Amino acid sequence: MKLSIAIVNYNVKYFLKQCLASVYHSDRTLSDGSTLELEVWVVDNDSVDGSVEMVRSDYPQVHLIENHDNVGFARANNQALGQATGDVLLLLNPDTLVESDTFVQCLDHLAAHPECGGLCVKMVDGEGRYLRESKRGFPTPQAAFCKLCGLARLFPRSRRLAAYYMGHLPDDQAAEIDIMPGAFLMVTREAYSRIGGLDESYFMYGEDIDYSWRIRQAGFTNRYLPQTHIIHYKGESTKKGSLNYVYTFYNAMSIFVSKYHSGRNARLFRALLHVAIWFRAAMTWLGATARRLAVPALDFAVAYGGFVLLKQIWAVWWRGDYAFYPPLYTLAVIPAYILVLMACSWLSGGYDKPLRLGRIVRGMGIGLLLLLAFYSLLDEHQRYSRMLLLAGSLWTIAATLANRAALSALGVKGYALRTRRRGNTLIVGSLEESGRVRQLYLALGVPESSLLTDHDPAPHRLRERIRIERIEEVVFCGADMDLRSIITLMEELHTSGVEYKIAPAEGDFIIGTGGILARDEVYLDTVSTDTNRRRKRLFDIGTAALLLLATPLLIWFQQHKGSYAKHCLQVLAGRLTWVGYSGRPGRFSPADIFPSAPQRLQEDLTLRYMHHYKPSTDAAILVKNWNKI
Repeated sequence: MKLSIAIVNYNVKYFLKQCLASVYHSDRTLSDGSTLELEVWVVDNDSVDGSVEMVRSDYPQVHLIENHDNVGFARANNQALGQATGDVLLLLNPDTLVESDTFVQCLDHLAAHPECGGLCVKMVDGEGRYLRESKRGFPTPQAAFCKLCGLARLFPRSRRLAAYYMGHLPDDQAAEIDIMPGAFLMVTREAYSRIGGLDESYFMYGEDIDYSWRIRQAGFTNRYLPQTHIIHYKGESTKKGSLNYVYTFYNAMSIFVSKYHSGRNARLFRALLHVAIWFRAAMTWLGATARRLAVPALDFAVAYGGFVLLKQIWAVWWRGDYAFYPPLYTLAVIPAYILVLMACSWLSGGYDKPLRLGRIVRGMGIGLLLLLAFYSLLDEHQRYSRMLLLAGSLWTIAATLANRAALSALGVKGYALRTRRRGNTLIVGSLEESGRVRQLYLALGVPESSLLTDHDPAPHRLRERIRIERIEEVVFCGADMDLRSIITLMEELHTSGVEYKIAPAEGDFIIGTGGILARDEVYLDTVSTDTNRRRKRLFDIGTAALLLLATPLLIWFQQHKGSYAKHCLQVLAGRLTWVGYSGRPGRFSPADIFPSAPQRLQEDLTLRYMHHYKPSTDAAILVKNWNKI
């Protein structure tokens, strides 16, 4: 029996490495005594994190397909499936871990159910929690509407309201289902021969739905097998709160409806989806906006109240006239002062997390200097009071700092005035392996005093240590414990505020739901921090505006004159950035600083750009390519 496994990778080198390790460490003896042969295909969609080099050096037996751009999930899988020779085919995500007996159990289950064309297994996240997308129902209009409106979450066991996730079926009971997840989708050769590959018109979230339904249409059944598990670190749930997820899900459903529904039903389905989309999008936008504006609104309200009070005190004490200042000063001038101070604080990083009081003081201090300079240029009749401007600005600074102190005292995340003392890490494994993992943490700068070890993985012992010793992170040594034991422990120990990670036997890295710890830190992306995102966006806006103003002069030197204004406008609108990276569309790339460099060096330049971003790098690349805009 040969099993062909297709894994599509995009910039997740460490997840891929751990996934391949779990695949090759799996059992190979089937229940009938025959041996299982593995054929593994990795399709890389133009990663820049060294994934290809890792596969070549560490897993030379893997069939590697290198794409020079990101062709998407469906097309990449089809590249592998079209060349695979296995009796059974498996689509497997790179951010998964399979138990040692997963393949054996699946193949035995297929043998016991000859009518089965597709099979999936129980999935848990990086902390052992069950993932509902392990089994799904047919996305009828009602099921899709209930999912998008949140009713499926409110009534998770309802046959009708939670039909999208088949909530009425027990999570630990094997059953026939409609839809299998693309993270682990096993299909027999017979079924594949009848239905072919994935539909490449789907972008994401829809290929597995479409493929599962085609298996059923071909006369086969799809089954769910919970007797074996896989860990899936980054499931569908990671993006459910974003507008992008809502739109992408709708688009996939729309394609599905066009293929499998017609007439009145299709129109009704689309109408219901539109209602659900707009409702979900509105709630998502309102929630995100409220969270984003809550603290600035608090700052403005407290600053404005104090400013107005100071104005009244100053009018009575200095001018002897309670109504000395006109309404315009209260309704327009004071808010303008405060908004300038807050804008300068924002530009300085005063609203970034984690909290840094120095950024607030620096930003508002610069704002005050700007206000005083502007004030000095005004006509004498427009100068209300320099002293009041100074006193009100100082009040705004003090009030903003007081607001941060209050948020810190209330325990609001990201506003702690003091750096929270790091909790302890408990490393569970043998003396040798726990020592190796301990050295990795020390190399990453983690204090030795916070590293604890335990060589006895008994649940009751670990539970007590977590409670007593301020444990915030538990690391299981993969060389000493099989994946099933680790999952069982995570399920039994699950405690709020504790993160669970796995240290693979191979490599100096540790993987968990929160990310990766590794010596070379290639996963680090400093461009995505709030401060650098803002700097990059301001640089794009400023340079795009200047380049548009300079169009009459620069257009004559451009190699592609017709695209000059279009690219400037796209950058100004935020649809494009001057220097793109890691999937972010850009007019240029970090490699354009040295366009004649070898491919490997160009990849290193991209990584270095992501690790050590500075606006000056964007400026250098733009200047070097000024005639190619």
